[in-house]
Amino acid sequence: MAQDTKTSLRTNWYLLGPAFVAAIAYVDPGNVAANVSSGAQFGYLLLWVIVAANVMASLVQYLSAKLGLVTGHSLPETIGTRMTRRARLAFWVQAEIVAMATDVAEVVGGAIALRILFNLPLPIGGIITGVISMLLLMVQDRRGQRLFERVITGLLLVIAIGFTASFFVVTPPPNAVFSGLVPRFQGTESVLLAAAILGATVMPHAVYLHSGLARDRHGHPAPGPVRQRLLRITRWDVGLAMVIAGGVNAAMLLVAALNMRGHGDTASIDGAYTAVYDTLGATIAVLFAIGLLASGLASTSVGAYAGAMIMQGLLNWSVPMVVRRLITLCPAVAILLLELDPTRVLVLSQVVLSFGIPFAVLPLVKLTSNREVMGSDINHSATTVIGWGVGMLITVLNVVLVYLTVVA
Repeated sequence: MAQDTKTSLRTNWYLLGPAFVAAIAYVDPGNVAANVSSGAQFGYLLLWVIVAANVMASLVQYLSAKLGLVTGHSLPETIGTRMTRRARLAFWVQAEIVAMATDVAEVVGGAIALRILFNLPLPIGGIITGVISMLLLMVQDRRGQRLFERVITGLLLVIAIGFTASFFVVTPPPNAVFSGLVPRFQGTESVLLAAAILGATVMPHAVYLHSGLARDRHGHPAPGPVRQRLLRITRWDVGLAMVIAGGVNAAMLLVAALNMRGHGDTASIDGAYTAVYDTLGATIAVLFAIGLLASGLASTSVGAYAGAMIMQGLLNWSVPMVVRRLITLCPAVAILLLELDPTRVLVLSQVVLSFGIPFAVLPLVKLTSNREVMGSDINHSATTVIGWGVGMLITVLNVVLVYLTVVA
């Protein structure tokens, strides 16, 4: 019996992985910019947004993985089969804009890290980030998804160490942390940053991607014990991955709140690095920069992977990954050449992402609540209510954001 238990545990651990790839999207450079800006400007005020967004993301990612396992199709494929050609094209355009905004954030973040570590010009750093991401994609293409998952999970560990190392030197005051868990805002800019955090946490391309990752890893098991076991393992996969991602995101905000308030330039990643260097020393600052670099490299490769899956699912177009990588790299490098404020670009890219969230989340909730699609694995009624609530909350927040930043 004990031997059977050990064998079962080893097998279950082996089946973990797809959620860790998707979770890279939740610790990308856009998260760094949004969380650092929030902590620097408002201290612990928006910590509750990170916690709430992470809970929402956990539900959404599980539903996406469940859809892929139960139907044998990715979310883009499932959506595409229910649309006319014109509607599919329009849906793909908005999804592609979101994917490009994602790529901008990830390439710019990698470029900033390379400038911090090696004093490279931002455009050169952006190109190097794009090239390395292509090499990571070649691992997936030539060696399979399992090795790709291991590489990305390793980078996730590097990211976690890089952004949490400072807590071995200075820890935040517990009372301040608990105060940040109370929901509230403080002016228009705090709402903008809350939307950026939300856009950086509930990532549309990760929602599309996870369904395909789960399907490709586990196949399309028939109804019965095998499928139920895989769904149970998937819940653990999502839970563990999102706990790590949520912890890293919270650490980013806490590091900024601890070390950047009242420390000169508090609204940039460079400023965060300088503040960490001045207050915690060179070693912790270098770990911070290495975490940012790992974030950029891993997330841009995962983003390109997701973009290819979205295009294939909605349009049945298969573009060579090298071509796609070059196309999506161009906007990011162009922004770097224009010498725009890179941190502000990162934050605004996350706001763009937040507008793509309803297009991914609402169809996902509808599909997983449809008995014709899911059979006996249809969502529980409570899950459906919560899912619709998450989608509508995000939509309302975006409307408020437009009003506060454009109309008011």
